[in-house]
Amino acid sequence: MSKEVIEKAPAKINLSLDVLHKREDGFHELEMVMTSIDLADHLTLKSLPEDKIVIQSNNGFLPLDQRNHAYKAALLVKETFGIQLGVEMLIKKKIPIAAGLAGGSSDAAATLRGLNQLWKLGLSLDELAVLGAQVGSDVPYCVYGGTAFATGRGEKIERLSDIPQCWVVLVKPKKGISTGTVFSALSYETLQHPATRSMVSAIENQDYLKMTQLTGNALEETSIIRQPAIEKIKQKMLLFGADTALMSGSGPTIFALCHKYSRAQRVYNGLKGFCNEVYLVRTLK
Repeated sequence: MSKEVIEKAPAKINLSLDVLHKREDGFHELEMVMTSIDLADHLTLKSLPEDKIVIQSNNGFLPLDQRNHAYKAALLVKETFGIQLGVEMLIKKKIPIAAGLAGGSSDAAATLRGLNQLWKLGLSLDELAVLGAQVGSDVPYCVYGGTAFATGRGEKIERLSDIPQCWVVLVKPKKGISTGTVFSALSYETLQHPATRSMVSAIENQDYLKMTQLTGNALEETSIIRQPAIEKIKQKMLLFGADTALMSGSGPTIFALCHKYSRAQRVYNGLKGFCNEVYLVRTLK
C-alpha cells in the first residue's frame, strides 16, 4: 500500500494591496499584506510507481492537466530532482475558483509541501518557496501561510505576527474577473495607494481597530468599473455592521472583517439572499 500525505491548502485575503509600477519584465511591483483564513482545499497525495501525474477533483470546473497549478508544482518537483516516480492527487475544493483568494496557488503550495514529505526530499519551507515562485507569484506566500508582507511581484515574503483573530464573511459574485484584464486597465496617475507599511505596524502592535481602518486595495476601483456588484456588496456589508469590507486580490470576492461573531452572523445572513456563494470563517492562528 502506497504512503499517503494529506495537506490543507487555506485561502488568503489581502488586507492591503498596492501596485507601485509596471516592471521591465512585464510583472507589476507590488506591496501586499496577506493573511490565511479557515476556508481551505484539502489535497491527498499518493506516490505512484509509474512516471505520471494524475489529478482528480470534486469540482468539475477545475482543469486536471498542465493548466492546474498543483500539476505544475508536481512536474517542477519531478524535473528539478529527477524523480521517476509518479503522483496521484485528489483535490477537494472548497475555495471558489478564480476568486482572488489564491486557491490555485495554495493547492500548488500544498503539493510542494506534500511531495517534500512523500518523497522525503528534506527541503525547508524557504527552499519550497523559491521553487514555488516558478509556479506563480502567490505560491511562495502560500507555502508559509499565516500573515505576511509580500513585495516584488509577490514572491518576496516577510512573515508577520498573526493578526488579532476575527471573523471573515466572504462573498463571491457570479461573474468572474480576469487578473490580466484588471492589471492592463490600471491608470497609474489615478491609483489610490493604501498605507501598506502602516498596516504592517498595526498588525505588529495587534491594533485591530487601526488594522480595519487601513485596509485598502489599489485594484478595487478598476475592478468595480468592470463589475459594479463589488461596490454594492461592500456597501451592504458595511450597512450590516462589518468593521471593514474590501475586495481580495484582483477580485471578484469581497470580504468583511468582524470582531464579534454576532455581527459576522448578521453580515452573513444579510448577504446570503443576495449572492449564492457566501462563507463565514475565521482567520487562522
